[in-house]
Amino acid sequence: MAKKKRQMAEYRYYKMPGNAVFFALQGERWRQKYEREIDFLHFHNFLEIGFCYSGSGVMTLGEQDYEYHGGDFTVIPSNYLHTTNSTPGTLSSWEYLFIDVDGLMKKLTDAPPGYVEQLIRRINSRAVFAGSMEYPRAAQLIRMVLDVTREKEAFSQEEAEGLILALLVEMARSGETDWKEAEGISTEGRVHSDKLIFQIMDYISGHYSENLKMSDIAEFAHISETHLRRIFSSHLNMSPLEYLNRVRIHAACEYLKKTDDSIALIQARCGFTVSSTFNRNFRRVTGVSPAEWRNRPENYERQILKFRIHSEKGW
Repeated sequence: MAKKKRQMAEYRYYKMPGNAVFFALQGERWRQKYEREIDFLHFHNFLEIGFCYSGSGVMTLGEQDYEYHGGDFTVIPSNYLHTTNSTPGTLSSWEYLFIDVDGLMKKLTDAPPGYVEQLIRRINSRAVFAGSMEYPRAAQLIRMVLDVTREKEAFSQEEAEGLILALLVEMARSGETDWKEAEGISTEGRVHSDKLIFQIMDYISGHYSENLKMSDIAEFAHISETHLRRIFSSHLNMSPLEYLNRVRIHAACEYLKKTDDSIALIQARCGFTVSSTFNRNFRRVTGVSPAEWRNRPENYERQILKFRIHSEKGW
């Protein structure tokens, strides 16, 4: 049997702000021409919920395409390949929620561990593409979360978390065949990779601010440093040190945008002990210096750090 052709995919890494378990991408900047110049799929480290307010185009989930219009919505698990393409010459208006499902469940649910694990497993078992007319309750909950988040009134965070939990329970309770538009996309969109690589990526995301050595990461994964470098090279097309530095730079970007802390303090907070190393890596990833980045906050969300990986075609 001929070996499957490898194609490029893109990993888009997000970091939750503070102790939050979700964040939203909203506003006029998300009314745009989507992805037409990009010929590869991408995936995220958190579950993504998207709601289309207007426009039309094609939503690709795994290897299947679905025509979208205003009122359609998506629920896409982490590590699930997808992309959005607007109809040529038109704009589409979307808003998005990115959710740390495990963190939300641990925060809001005191049910027995087995129940929580089953709930999370069912939520992550498939991607959903659906319309508001067919599934009004789910669509209403999504709109309510987005509206509450946009208004930012007192206790809006807590209200939004409760609504998200209700939405996720609704998704878990619906059997896979209930989402007719999503039939057949439960597995082929998953990134072809070992579970271990995602566990290591999660570990790095939780410990990047520490004086983290490759030996620490290898010890966590119960593998040798040689094997660690091998699987990163194979799956992410980069070394574990390069990945660690990119996560650190991403965190530094958030601090530069959201605080008035000195660059030296941010550097240390993100795990860099030497200024020259921080500055060199920052410019390598973003193309500008930390000071220049801080003066260009309007570019922040459009310059989300991206990690290109090799993924097997035919998921």
